[in-house]
Amino acid sequence: MAGQKTGWDWTFTSRSPEETEEFGRRLAQRLQGGEVIALFGGMGRGKTAFTRGLAAGLGSRDPVSSPTFALVQEYAGRLPLYHFDMYRIESWDDLYSTGFFDYLESGGVLVIEWSENIEGALPAGCIRVAIEPGEKEHERVFYGKGVAL
Repeated sequence: MAGQKTGWDWTFTSRSPEETEEFGRRLAQRLQGGEVIALFGGMGRGKTAFTRGLAAGLGSRDPVSSPTFALVQEYAGRLPLYHFDMYRIESWDDLYSTGFFDYLESGGVLVIEWSENIEGALPAGCIRVAIEPGEKEHERVFYGKGVAL
């Protein structure tokens, strides 16, 4: 459902995958390392497009794809970006096997798809981004907390 929701610091509406990527690029300029960006939202919401922009904004030239089967992809840039997919994570043992807790200490930026599956393990100061469909086919509404835009 599009529109303002309470409890969020900001809202951004993207009208295309390209705008979603540009939004990720802009956010990347504010990052200093050590941030955890927790993405919430179902299939096809633009999580990977957002991450593609984030990686580009951090200076990575690597192609970005969803890490569904690898669980984590690493991208080099001004800051290292660690892209997690927690879709298949069902237990603490599963989460430990991804190396997630080690990456928290890396000084890089972690972006986590399907953060709803690891809610109890997210650090208190993480940047939360919920993505919902907008009113039109390619429109997405981003709600965020934890970083000023």
